[in-house]
Amino acid sequence: MKILTIVGARPQFIKAATVSRIIRANSAVHEILLHTGQHYDENMSDVFFRELNIPLPDYNLEVGSGTHAVQTGLMLKGIEEVLLQEKPDCTLVYGDTNSTLAGALAATKLHIPVAHVEAGLRSFNRAMPEEINRIVTDRISDLLFAPTQTAIDNLYRQGLADITCFTGDVMYDSVLFYRKRIEQDPIKYTTAGIPGHYLLATIHRAENTDNIQNLTNIFLAFSELDQPIVLPIHPRTRKILQTSVNLPGNVHIIDPVGYLQMMKLTMDASRVLTDSGGLQKEAYFLQKQCITLRTETEWIETLHDHWNIITGSNPELIGKAVASELPASPPQPGFGDGKSAEIILEKLLSF
Repeated sequence: MKILTIVGARPQFIKAATVSRIIRANSAVHEILLHTGQHYDENMSDVFFRELNIPLPDYNLEVGSGTHAVQTGLMLKGIEEVLLQEKPDCTLVYGDTNSTLAGALAATKLHIPVAHVEAGLRSFNRAMPEEINRIVTDRISDLLFAPTQTAIDNLYRQGLADITCFTGDVMYDSVLFYRKRIEQDPIKYTTAGIPGHYLLATIHRAENTDNIQNLTNIFLAFSELDQPIVLPIHPRTRKILQTSVNLPGNVHIIDPVGYLQMMKLTMDASRVLTDSGGLQKEAYFLQKQCITLRTETEWIETLHDHWNIITGSNPELIGKAVASELPASPPQPGFGDGKSAEIILEKLLSF
């Protein structure tokens, strides 16, 4: 069986590392890896392939930045050429990026089956580009791998029960696997020059970075917190901050870091503040309370016992969340048993 795996952005590298490790251990499967180049910065791309031992891509489209239409169009053209050359039995796409949408569209047009990992997520906010990508990808895929019961329910309501499978979350697999590596050599993955006690923050979604009022409110909230804040900065966010927002003195900006270093930062933080879907889950898996700087979340399981608190960009709500008591009971299960990748491969082979 020949599988074409399509990735393009930081979260997808992490998910693919987990699934590809299982796929490539099976002699009955030949995997071809295509990197669209959606994330192309050294700290947002190459470092992940090195530290997660992901084989170098067989193809790199190097599409780079651009509007949604330009970026997706370039991807469609490049992916179609690879599909016509390789003729895979199945195309595997991850998550909700433009790379996901382009991969699913190109394969479907050529009548090549599409399997979607992390299917069924919904924010019910159609202003999010990611929401449109999810809806379209789920609708045109042939296999839907759902990470949670909520995702299953969403897909069932849309009449997609026959092609839906609960696998659990490959990010949970990943955290379990790589946490052991960090614990064996914690110094190796410790970030130099940061405070000993800190909040960890990330900001990258367009609803915050493209909205100066939201961004200003978030940093106003940060300025009123009595703890240092470590902020690995997305290149796009850094550019906006340089011209639009005054940085508070308690915010320590650092360059983007690799997955293992980011996990160590999360493990050592007192709390996490983020608009990232992936980091919400990782905080939950690592038993760190998360304050989500959005008005909704796809991962409603993380809201249990206030492990995740939704504040949007409201400074008052952010301040109250950081000042609140930490949860008394541990996070509840709901993301599988850490063997999602094995289930995905089994379903691909039987399909």
